[in-house]
Amino acid sequence: MTQQRVLLLAVLLPLLTGTGCASCGQGTLGALSGPVNDPANRTLRRQILAYGIGEFCTEMLKHDAPLKMAEDQPVIGRFYPHACQAKELPNGDLFISFGGNGYAWTNVSKKLAFDMNGGVEYNQDFLMDGSTMYAYFRTRQVQSSDFKTRVIEQSMASFLNQLTPMGDNFGRQLVGSKLAEGFTVIRDKDGNAEFGLGITDLGKHPPKPFDVHGTSRITYENTRVEVHQNQRDFVGPIVVEDSGRALFVTGNLDGAPAVDVLFMRKDEAETSLGYYLTYAQIGPLAGTPIFGDVMQAGAPYTRTVPVPKGTYYVIFDNSAAAGQVAPVVNPLDDRAAVVNYVVQVGDAGDAP
Repeated sequence: MTQQRVLLLAVLLPLLTGTGCASCGQGTLGALSGPVNDPANRTLRRQILAYGIGEFCTEMLKHDAPLKMAEDQPVIGRFYPHACQAKELPNGDLFISFGGNGYAWTNVSKKLAFDMNGGVEYNQDFLMDGSTMYAYFRTRQVQSSDFKTRVIEQSMASFLNQLTPMGDNFGRQLVGSKLAEGFTVIRDKDGNAEFGLGITDLGKHPPKPFDVHGTSRITYENTRVEVHQNQRDFVGPIVVEDSGRALFVTGNLDGAPAVDVLFMRKDEAETSLGYYLTYAQIGPLAGTPIFGDVMQAGAPYTRTVPVPKGTYYVIFDNSAAAGQVAPVVNPLDDRAAVVNYVVQVGDAGDAP
């Protein structure tokens, strides 16, 4: 039996025999990281990744995609995928077609809401750093990228967009350049995953505001976002798969005195998001948050919200349209609230 077959069986056997050990396969990969990472075993690595293709879209639809101009800059918007299909091509590459909607913020347009569809061929591979997997999705070809502006908040920019497709061109340029960079998924042995645009070198991590390694909680998102005047940011969907769990939010704020932190159930949150994508201005909330709180500048923020099994969103609101905070709006001086945060799911009894 060849070395490749031995390695493949060692990795896949715990998964195929139903032992209930979700991390066994990855732990085995870590123990065999030397031969697994050998350039001669690239075919083996693709065979292993092929077993996860069926779950690719399932996982993609569970997460928003934060939009950044560069990896070390704050989030300026989000894309929410609603449709996804994945298939392996004859050459072994992975082809992903997807569609969804989202929003972004620019100085010219203020809020810009959009719909987007695309199709990308990825040259996929992975390497092991101990028991941590680095899955690389290098863009082979962007086969299609369709970006259509829904609404533009700034009235003059909206008028100009009617004369020339300014918003669509900006969106195609932004999305096309980001799709061309590919992405990296870093998954530790406990199932926590990090997502980074472009290719992250083995052993390194995208910049994160909080160090949460070694915790038993599942990290949904750990990043930094700019929430401008009269804007909201919708973090989700956050899936809580068991009872007795809680949402944990840790953060700090700069650039504004305070922002509202709102916890909402999926149905009300996604209806509210729909309003946000449809109204040129901020739009209403579709229901009452299950919990509302305020994050103050200069003070560390921690909050634990026990929740039943279900799907939730955490919303950062920098407006007077919801919550307790009523920020002063100055059209000539937009001071964005910069929120560093980590959102996690864990046992409710783990609250400090």
